[in-house]
Amino acid sequence: MNSPRLNTLLTIDAATCAAMGSALLVGSGTVAALTEIPQALLFWAGASLLPIAIFMALFGRAEPVPGWAAKLIVLGNLAWILASLLLPASGIIVPNALGWTFLVGQAGVVAILTRLEFGASRGRTIAA
Repeated sequence: MNSPRLNTLLTIDAATCAAMGSALLVGSGTVAALTEIPQALLFWAGASLLPIAIFMALFGRAEPVPGWAAKLIVLGNLAWILASLLLPASGIIVPNALGWTFLVGQAGVVAILTRLEFGASRGRTIAA
């Protein structure tokens, strides 16, 4: 059985995905102009976050959260973190300093949630 903490974390993750997805869909042009991250990448990243948010929200309400769903969410978050850091590090995108701050900052938030979700899915408490 999963702890109620995992459900809470998945609900928080879903809310942050929905908020970021909506913000990127609506404001991809502005964010692109400020960060020099390609607008299309921002728009489609935002669009991808909305169904992910729904998936997380649904399993945030499940009792218990199926192990496969928790693993998929953790793996998906890890992929998001890697993409956020490897795209600019490899030169595929070339953000300015604000863009790097944006990418590293949101990857950091996702990393914290991922670590907490991983621990909660295993029934352990992990300090942030």
